[in-house]
Amino acid sequence: MTGVLGLLDLMIAGAPVIIFCVWQLVSVNRAIAKDKVARDSLTAPDAASPEGASPEGASPEGASPEGAGHAVGEHRLDDR
Repeated sequence: MTGVLGLLDLMIAGAPVIIFCVWQLVSVNRAIAKDKVARDSLTAPDAASPEGASPEGASPEGASPEGAGHAVGEHRLDDR
């Protein structure tokens, strides 16, 4: 009887946790897909550059060598 009560307790406590985790996974995947569609529709690829249009405020000449898309010195970690 003790084993059955342990399994019942595990189901009662574990089911909401599993449901919440699955809900979060689906929610995050939907948000990522929505943001990706919005980003792709706003920035069409630039014909002059193979990488596409550079982000607002960043120029290809002043971009960081790491490819972050921001001009050198415009990010707080560039000052380290």
